[in-house]
Amino acid sequence: MGGHHVILPEGPALNTPLAAALSAVLLVAVLAWAVVRPRGWPEAVMAVPAAGVAVATGAISPGHAGAEVERLGPVVGFLAAVLVLAHFCDVEGLFRACGAWMARWAAGRPVRLLTAVFALASAITAVLSLDATVVLLTPVVFVTAARTGVRPKPHVYACTHLSNTASLLLPVSNLTNLLAFAASGLSFTRFAALMALPWVVAIAAEYVVFRRFFARDLVSVAPAGADAAAAPPLPLFALVTVGCTLAGFVVASAFGVEPAWVAAAGALVLAGRALMRREATALTVVRAASPAFLAFVLALGVVVRAVVDNGLADVLGHVVPHGTGLPALLGIAASAAVLANLINNLPAVLVLLPLAAPAGPGAVLAVLLGVNIGPNLTYAGSLATLLWRRIVHQHDHGVDLGEFTRLGLIAVPSSLGVAVVALWGSLQVL
Repeated sequence: MGGHHVILPEGPALNTPLAAALSAVLLVAVLAWAVVRPRGWPEAVMAVPAAGVAVATGAISPGHAGAEVERLGPVVGFLAAVLVLAHFCDVEGLFRACGAWMARWAAGRPVRLLTAVFALASAITAVLSLDATVVLLTPVVFVTAARTGVRPKPHVYACTHLSNTASLLLPVSNLTNLLAFAASGLSFTRFAALMALPWVVAIAAEYVVFRRFFARDLVSVAPAGADAAAAPPLPLFALVTVGCTLAGFVVASAFGVEPAWVAAAGALVLAGRALMRREATALTVVRAASPAFLAFVLALGVVVRAVVDNGLADVLGHVVPHGTGLPALLGIAASAAVLANLINNLPAVLVLLPLAAPAGPGAVLAVLLGVNIGPNLTYAGSLATLLWRRIVHQHDHGVDLGEFTRLGLIAVPSSLGVAVVALWGSLQVL
């Protein structure tokens, strides 16, 4: 395998083939558990012991495991803050107001509702992260479709596709973006400027595919008199807090401050207001941060690092193209998309960033296009899709695996292709 030089003599180092096999088995077990989630138990139930086994057997040295946890620390802190921020936006009624606006604007016409879902899901994913779209917007879309009397399927599918595709715009839109942002050396505004065009064209490509793919579901106009209830007032406090948080990211980036601190401040404002109004308790705030999921991300990082240390980096080093010309960027993005569907997008980005970073920001952003758009192909591609599938089942709405995959086979190559070309163009111009 050729990765034996990586294991430091700090623990009971295994020989390389055995270490490689063990770390691969641990990764497969962690991902399989995350997909199936027996009895609804959290992903961390398998991931944390797996990371412990990797360290205890010497598949990864304690030093490397510690370094990985330290590297992921700020990212996990940021994720916790954004989850709290999104939760209390929901408490303030932001998503209910969004649902009412969609219902009123669509007026029972499915195509208009799809357009509204695309616009809202793209904005929410970019600003509040993809978890907000999956966890908070998906249930609202179900309710809105039922209220306006249109078929829910195209609109609900849009939530999962856009939670991945529309998460390209800002460093804060996705956990993978934060990792890439740290590796790219770009400022917050420069990252957003380079990703703006890929973001727009990828969403536009998805929209065209959805209109064609769900043409049958989008023709049935709802019966006249379908309920469009009175709109609740827009929660201004939540909107202003989110706006200030976004502005804070830009300012903090200019001064080299971690985005986690800004997100924490925004979360603190909304959570503090809910606590003062007795709409939440300290336990609610902790639950909103989803500690088990955060533990899963850290443990997954350690297991992936063990796989990388034991030869995967060498193998991928030969496969992934180098350079920042258009053919190289297309190759990097395609490799990242394939890897995301094989081992999930979070491990994929952890594996690929060290290989792409030496070629500069263009290669790093191409990896990001692959790991963010690629997961729309399979359930296991991203954690967001796994989460979405769980929410859809809670609403007694089945998801046909064949249909999901057919949609992905059309949407992923088309949106990924145009996004990479747009990235290449942005790199030339900017």
